[in-house]
Amino acid sequence: MTQSFTWFGHLLALFCLLAMAGWGTLAILFSNIPGFLRPWIAAIFGVSSMVALVGRYSSLQSQLGFLAVFATVLVWWLLMPPSNNRNWQPDVALLPWADIQGDKVTIHNIRNCDYRSETDYTVRHYDRIFDLAGLKSLDLALVYWGSPYIAHTMLSFGFEGGGIVCFSVETRKEVGEAYSSIKGFFRQYELTYVVADERDLIRLRTNYRGEQVYLYRLQESADLVRKIFLDYLREVNSLKERPQWYNALSDNCTTSIRSNKAPYNPDSRLDWRIIVNGFLDEMLYERGAIDTSLPFPELKKRSLINERAKKVDKSPDFSELIRVGLPGKQ
Repeated sequence: MTQSFTWFGHLLALFCLLAMAGWGTLAILFSNIPGFLRPWIAAIFGVSSMVALVGRYSSLQSQLGFLAVFATVLVWWLLMPPSNNRNWQPDVALLPWADIQGDKVTIHNIRNCDYRSETDYTVRHYDRIFDLAGLKSLDLALVYWGSPYIAHTMLSFGFEGGGIVCFSVETRKEVGEAYSSIKGFFRQYELTYVVADERDLIRLRTNYRGEQVYLYRLQESADLVRKIFLDYLREVNSLKERPQWYNALSDNCTTSIRSNKAPYNPDSRLDWRIIVNGFLDEMLYERGAIDTSLPFPELKKRSLINERAKKVDKSPDFSELIRVGLPGKQ
């Protein structure tokens, strides 16, 4: 029995070391090292790690040497600074920020792109004053672009008189840069909170990208909605002053929602569906955070807004019209 545990311990330790070697290789490959050197340094690190860990010359000394080199790579990676000064794509070049004076909130640089196609658009921004006393609703959009297991999440805050502002936590991409799920784990993108009209953020996805968008009315108290809204604005202002890295696992669209909500929500317990967030609506249904008057499959069917969004593409009442017939409180 003792020998079995010893063998298992050695195997587990080797697996962890190999995982560290794989991570280090990818961290170097997706780093800011000049392009022609990057693949060579990554290859040298990867091959030498394998030799040190599983090659015929592997020994305790070589494994300790690997740990020393890995620690150097890890410290260098952790010290890579994010920046707000890069050649940004036009849609994320201008950062939003908010001025909060009592119940009056002025949000600057609200985005309202005019799209002709997914990649052909005119970037527009405006400022708007919101009255916190009129904050009345919070809606969640789940956006599926491929796998049913993973979705992009956005929050929309509604005010008396029809004002709606939408928040989307995204990667802030540079000109010529495309999103990669793998790169999203390796400090390749800065984090940004896009603050925009729904005619921008939702219409882009329903009408031009062909993604499936489900819109749910959240059953939250006015006090909680206000606290979440202000927390989002504090994060928006913080990112303008201090840039932050995006991380596909720990700092993404859904974990950001939880971090902004958790301090004020008594039901903020962890759930695997926060990571596999394509099932986030199912989790919210079980917790009574969205309408439960319908069976969940029927609720999800009626919450799909693509057809409505396409019909009202150019309407100034886009936000109101995509909610016609939507289950939940009005």
